[in-house]
Amino acid sequence: MAADDHPAPDVEAGSSNRYQNWEVVDPEKWVPDGYVVIRVDSRGCGRSPGYIDVFSPRETDDLVACIEWAGVQPWSSGKVGLNGISYYAINQRYAASRQPQYLAAICVWEGAADCYRDMAHHGGILSTFWANWYDMQVTTVQHGLGDHGVVSRVTAIPVTGDVTLSEVELERNRADLGADVRDHLLDDQFYRNRSPDWSKIGVPLLSAGNWGGQGLHLRGNVEGFVRSATRRKWLELHGLEHWTHFYTDYGVGLQKRFFARFLRDADNGWDDEPPVRLQIRHVDRFEERTAEGWPLPDTEWTSLYLDAGDVTLSREEPAVRREVRYDATGNGVTFLLEPFDDETEITGPIALKLFVSSETTDADIFAVLRVFDPDGDELTFARFAPTPRP
Repeated sequence: MAADDHPAPDVEAGSSNRYQNWEVVDPEKWVPDGYVVIRVDSRGCGRSPGYIDVFSPRETDDLVACIEWAGVQPWSSGKVGLNGISYYAINQRYAASRQPQYLAAICVWEGAADCYRDMAHHGGILSTFWANWYDMQVTTVQHGLGDHGVVSRVTAIPVTGDVTLSEVELERNRADLGADVRDHLLDDQFYRNRSPDWSKIGVPLLSAGNWGGQGLHLRGNVEGFVRSATRRKWLELHGLEHWTHFYTDYGVGLQKRFFARFLRDADNGWDDEPPVRLQIRHVDRFEERTAEGWPLPDTEWTSLYLDAGDVTLSREEPAVRREVRYDATGNGVTFLLEPFDDETEITGPIALKLFVSSETTDADIFAVLRVFDPDGDELTFARFAPTPRP
């Protein structure tokens, strides 16, 4: 579509998109400002041979080696920053935990943190996302696809190397991420090896999360901000789709101010930036404001109680204990709170305590906070994927 028709036309403005790769910065928007943009084919992918094992300690070793290489190049200032979305955000924390000499700042944009809780098992429930992601995003660019892979529109050479390997050889050269996740049901050393050490993250941190990404990255961005040992840390929370604000003028401007301060020592006022910047979402708009910490300092912690007798959500604890039954293959059960008299904002962590019995040997509980209008119709919000969500 034409830039004028795009919902965020500033994403495409000023770029031919020729050098753009998904979920990392657009060189045409950074190089003119004096930044060197480095993208490396990770071990076993692209034109880099070897064994693919994403999120592993070996992959972190490789990333750290790249940082140390970049820091001593003749064109380098000796200060290296990491920036990117999702996978390119997650592995920043791993690298920062190793405290490489030349790493000066990280911008973690929509990236999970705890490999067990945020990625593999949400609330203990197995997530098949990473198996699907691996098959779609990683194996399709595995080194050795050769003639079966794509050709770069920039260099006109095969993206996945010049050699063409058999399917048996390709399979032998990669880990099976989906099987690894299924084989490790509990939070064991496999996941600890693939999660950051918060106490060792000391570089300046900009953690940017998406309100609509609660099924993938949001928890990681918030927990990463709260837990990281560095005192030079900022949290930004936005809306819209998964990738949009990383490339808008708003997002790029925020990233450039952050990196200018810590890669160039620019006196640009970033030190006065509030610790928390929020794009508070309404059904029809976003409203920006700032705060001095997370959870928000002026939070009114509120307890609500499930009343199974009339399936309501009450501000008072029910006098009588009751139960409600529902079919697990049906629509579940909805507890309604009486309408609010005043405009009310719900921003921050939510916890739910349930007492449940099941006729099955195992049960997964999905608890959802929803909003309804006075007529009883549900209101939904934009999220990181195109489909609106509660």
